[in-house]
Amino acid sequence: GYLICSCCLSPDHEFRFMLVNQMQRDLISSNLLECQGALVAVTNLITSDLVTTVSTQVIGLLDHTSEIVRKKAIIALHRLHQLSPDAVTMDELVDKLRKMLCDRDPSVMGSTLNAIEAMARVDVRPFKDLVPSLVSVLKQICERRLPSEYDYHRIPAPWMQMKIVRILSVIGKNDSQSSEGMYEVVADCLRKADEAGINASNAIVYECIRCITTIYPNPVLLDAAGASISRFLSSRNQNLKYLGVTGLASIVERHPKYAADHQLAVIECLEDKDETLLRKTLDLLYRMTNPVNVEFITDRLLHFLRGSTDPYMKKDLTGKICTIAERYAPNNAWYVRTITELFKIGGDMVDPAVATNLMSLIAEGTGNEDDDEEADMVLRKQAVELYVSILGNPPNRMPRVLVETLAWVLGEYGYLSSTMTLDYIIDSMCTLLQSGNTAKLGGGAATTRRLVLSAIMKMVAQYGSCPAAAAKCIDEYTKSEDPDTQRRCLEFMAMLTTAPYLLGEVFPIDASLEDVEVDVGLSFMNGLVAEAVSNGARPYQKPDDDDDDDVYGGGASAAGASAFKMTPYEKPSEKTYGQGQMHGLGSTSMGPTGAANVALPPGGAMNAHGGGGVTPMPVAQPANDGLTLRSTANVWGKKPAAPAPMAPATNSFAATTNSFANSNTINSPTSSGGYGGSSSYGGSSSYGGSSSYGGYGASQPAPAPAAPQKTAEQIQKERMAAALFGGISATQPPAPPPPSASTPVIATPQGQWGAKPTAAAPPPTPITPAAPVPAPAPV
Repeated sequence: GYLICSCCLSPDHEFRFMLVNQMQRDLISSNLLECQGALVAVTNLITSDLVTTVSTQVIGLLDHTSEIVRKKAIIALHRLHQLSPDAVTMDELVDKLRKMLCDRDPSVMGSTLNAIEAMARVDVRPFKDLVPSLVSVLKQICERRLPSEYDYHRIPAPWMQMKIVRILSVIGKNDSQSSEGMYEVVADCLRKADEAGINASNAIVYECIRCITTIYPNPVLLDAAGASISRFLSSRNQNLKYLGVTGLASIVERHPKYAADHQLAVIECLEDKDETLLRKTLDLLYRMTNPVNVEFITDRLLHFLRGSTDPYMKKDLTGKICTIAERYAPNNAWYVRTITELFKIGGDMVDPAVATNLMSLIAEGTGNEDDDEEADMVLRKQAVELYVSILGNPPNRMPRVLVETLAWVLGEYGYLSSTMTLDYIIDSMCTLLQSGNTAKLGGGAATTRRLVLSAIMKMVAQYGSCPAAAAKCIDEYTKSEDPDTQRRCLEFMAMLTTAPYLLGEVFPIDASLEDVEVDVGLSFMNGLVAEAVSNGARPYQKPDDDDDDDVYGGGASAAGASAFKMTPYEKPSEKTYGQGQMHGLGSTSMGPTGAANVALPPGGAMNAHGGGGVTPMPVAQPANDGLTLRSTANVWGKKPAAPAPMAPATNSFAATTNSFANSNTINSPTSSGGYGGSSSYGGSSSYGGSSSYGGYGASQPAPAPAAPQKTAEQIQKERMAAALFGGISATQPPAPPPPSASTPVIATPQGQWGAKPTAAAPPPTPITPAAPVPAPAPV
């Protein structure tokens, strides 16, 4: 009945209220099946307003004699806290979890770990002092103190091990004192799991790697994690390779030197046919990007984006390319080329803000007033040549963002082109607009057509005369169904026929960043108003009171309840011009007729008198400039966040006396990927070489084998790896500071489960009483 109700009733169904009485009876029943069924129903059927009706009974079941009831009660109590934190408070739940963590039955302890992990990810502070207890539990599991029925393929309680390791990683994140207390047990857990070499142990190794890369860094543990990652990457099993790439991605973000030993492995994964492995490798490339290898990595990401058909992967790659290009671009010209190529490949996936930032960069240049203006002009000229080449040979399909960016760049700076004359650019734009191929016009949206028309009008003003193709195109769009497009064309026609000298003021050259001055008071109409008043017109008088509310809302009392929107409309962004007609355009001259090859705008062709000469502008030479902007979002030239300096210190457990210091299994052969290996990471240290780790890694490094003969394919891969890993630093990661002298002492469940350890293991700690022992409150 509980199962049917949980599957068929919605959370707000009224029948749920009728189930509460039955749940209360079952929760206090002496029948184990009825009690267990009620606890399962509590997690599925109880809503937030019914928590108080069953919380008392659930708390009472934490002391039940049956371990099955106790572990279900823990899960139910955690669910009640999630539903109503006021009914089951955080302090009350944490206190119960501390008590159940020391339960005499391991299965109850395992259920408690689930609730602790979920709560620690929300707020870790109440669990900071549980590190000794969790370390003690994990140590007993690794030493096989649990009964054999908890083993899985000879691995002792692998799910409990992984759960505890995950909790330790949450507690030890950015906390050197808590991390010091878990170094030893994490190292032991990693070593023993790495020696087993089966799927269950590989899962534990992966969780240990994630924990090591999350907690406060320790050089010896990082070396051990690097050795395990190397074993994963060198495996023929695709699943283990995936784990290796994932682990390398987690370690390389904070400690990039560990990626240097796996250069060729990463390159081989890039050529793998397994799509999941390929995706994870691309994510690894994204994480290890730096100013040195950004060009190579961006080229690889663009290559995979070009051949991808998965929309999710294309969206993800597009965002990553935009991020690393903005953050690590070597210069502005490279950024313009890269983003334009991205527009061509995946423009539909690009955020429109990226195109806005690109146009701002071209308009502002370096954004530094002290820099020479010639460098900014060179950047604009390079952008113009890039988009002119696209316009001359347009692809079969151009995304909308590419068409709009092309139109803006050529409309503003088309006169800078040295490969294509301005009149030819105008003809090409008109051909693109009138081709009827919406795929080449970014889908043919009305806004895109308006931007292309505006670009044509700007270039006509720069050219000094209206070519026949432009006149025909604008005349056709005077009959457009889009009112905005029609208005623009009619206004432009009116200026051409009645006041061509105004084009220089309406379409100024390189004025995209200039502020538009708006006369809010309309002072230019004062003369007209004065003349009308002198002729007998009545002066305008603003009404003292607006009676609209009295008419529609029932007087002043109803004004506040009016349903009308009282917020004023925004000011229009378009200027209003008079309309006129165009007669005989195509050969109309505005001032001097344009030359056959006009590379620069006329200096005074659109002045107040309608004439003038063309003054050539100097063209600067290319220069490498930093990617900076003056008034756009602060995304240009971001640098990777440098890790905070940390004082070196010895490990807290370097002098501890336990089984790790004298164990002969620690100095395992180098090929096993465990502790004591002689392979170095980054060329600076070997495991157990320079830092003290309780006697780990005392063996001498083995002599390097003779280098085999390299094939042409290996040489090519090494060249790619050199471009990819060129910016990886080989600096040793900082050691954590010494632990604080004041460490809270917590009662831990030492040696209370299962059989005694074997003779090879260290002597067990005293066994705690069988009754549940609550842990003391946090110090």
